[in-house]
Amino acid sequence: MSVLSGCGTTTAAQPTPTGPGILTLQNAAPPAPGGEVGEASTEFDDAADLKMWTKLSETEKDVDRLTKYDVNKTVNGAMYLEPNVSAWFDGFRGPFVYQELAGDIVMHARVKVEGRSGGQPKRKFSLGGLMARQPGSYAKPNWVSVTTGTAEKSGQVEAKLTQDGSSKPKEVAVKSGWVDLALARVGRVFVALYKEDKGTWKVAQRWPSSLPDVLQWGVTAYTDWDSYSTLKKDATKGNAKQVKGTPDLKLTVDFVRFLRPELPDYADPLNPASVSDEVLIKAMTPAGA
Repeated sequence: MSVLSGCGTTTAAQPTPTGPGILTLQNAAPPAPGGEVGEASTEFDDAADLKMWTKLSETEKDVDRLTKYDVNKTVNGAMYLEPNVSAWFDGFRGPFVYQELAGDIVMHARVKVEGRSGGQPKRKFSLGGLMARQPGSYAKPNWVSVTTGTAEKSGQVEAKLTQDGSSKPKEVAVKSGWVDLALARVGRVFVALYKEDKGTWKVAQRWPSSLPDVLQWGVTAYTDWDSYSTLKKDATKGNAKQVKGTPDLKLTVDFVRFLRPELPDYADPLNPASVSDEVLIKAMTPAGA
């Protein structure tokens, strides 16, 4: 994408042949709820809502690494996932439940990650949250995610791009408890955002993307990377069986909502000089969220 040359004022700029214009806060609009993509939204008030979601382990014949998975049962009005030892990193695959959706999308969820005995997970890379994945991308995995929990340290949000089997994570510190997460695609750009309970939205990461129009959009939870031990360098063997270890993660999902974002053609969401964090947050998070 072209880069804005010479950031000037913050007033609206007309698009030019040499670079994007500046999208102002006044001209940005929140994503639209409803429509076809809105029908995929789930509040998890009914156990039957589970039928809206597909397990990757069933559709792509992977190992089922979820020891517990239900809706409105373990936790009233919520989806609940408890993973076994698992990972989403480079070529490693973990639990994932999804809906197949096309086009520009904002996926917004409110989640809480805990260790199995409460508190923060004690095992490294015990994370839960949102993912968008290219279907069938095994040999060269392609996906993006925004999760929360314990990465190298406890109390983190991790935004991660995996392109052709190479993962590039970025972590930021957050308070424990409920966290709002948003994962969005608009044009050829992905955006990860997060909000601590009673806090304000922040941009975790922006990525360029060449992923196809139809993706698997959904929820992931995984735990206990260290138990892969010598298999950490062999994703093929690590994916082929259930690794034994000390899983330590519970993920509660209050809701998952899907919306349609829209930006003017002149705005470049990959370029903060064209679309600032403040403007991007308005355009990629639900009004009033």
